[in-house]
Amino acid sequence: MQTLYTLGTAEADTKMPEPVKILQKQIDASRQLFLYLLYCLTEVARYAEKDAHRRAGKNLPSAQDLNVNTKILGNEFLWKILDNPSYKKAVEDQKPQLIEGTSEQIKKLYRELAETEEYQAYISSQDREKKSEKDIIIFIFSTLMLPSERFISHIEEYFPNWDDDADMMNQLVLNYVQKPGSFNLQEMVSPEKWDFARNLLNTSREKRDYALELIKPKLKNWDAERIAMLDMILMEMGVCELLYFETIPTKVTINEYIDLAKEYSTPQSGHFVNGILDNIHKELMSQNKIHKINFKNKA
Repeated sequence: MQTLYTLGTAEADTKMPEPVKILQKQIDASRQLFLYLLYCLTEVARYAEKDAHRRAGKNLPSAQDLNVNTKILGNEFLWKILDNPSYKKAVEDQKPQLIEGTSEQIKKLYRELAETEEYQAYISSQDREKKSEKDIIIFIFSTLMLPSERFISHIEEYFPNWDDDADMMNQLVLNYVQKPGSFNLQEMVSPEKWDFARNLLNTSREKRDYALELIKPKLKNWDAERIAMLDMILMEMGVCELLYFETIPTKVTINEYIDLAKEYSTPQSGHFVNGILDNIHKELMSQNKIHKINFKNKA
């Protein structure tokens, strides 16, 4: 969707890269953002060690300075991320620590963490109960990092894709914390998903004229030129999925594009896209033009 929108909004005389290359670049940008969020998350937790050294190194350290609690450094979920070979390689290749302002953001987030009741309760407990170990890592991400206007402003400065990817990143990071190391950071999408994305992109471009032939009669009093570009792109993609992707159930296709329209287009777009795609679906079914693989029957 983002690639098609990029192509659709480009000036006529603008020389654009191949669509698949644009798609790959956008996926790479998402992967870099995902790694950066993971890096900041782990470094906030690890900052307890730096804080302990800093405070112990004062000219006249207090008893409190000499006894900074570093329990979080032994957190199971933290080290499953840090010890993962895929994570290590991604950090080595991408070097997120070199982004200007990163160390300052991490320091400020840690200091905010250290003042919270949740963190104080965590470090005061002698337990290493799995749930509490996981919960404190999620707390850093969900309660400190994401709600921080300062941190999000920093993210937006270096990752222009944040607005489009924010919800996805939230889910990806939470899933990763649940199962650290379950995600290959050198491969943002699996080969199967990449093939699907590339095929959908190419099919949507190649079959655009035919998709529009099906869409325009359903617009009734709507002028196709005045409909939001994203709505048109989503409907074109939806028609292509209905017709040319036999393994995807029609209900799944329609629901997915309704959700995308609600998320990325106008408040009315979900209802609008639903109505158009549903009408086209019924018409194509009556003409026996939709053929899907029924896996239940094949089992």
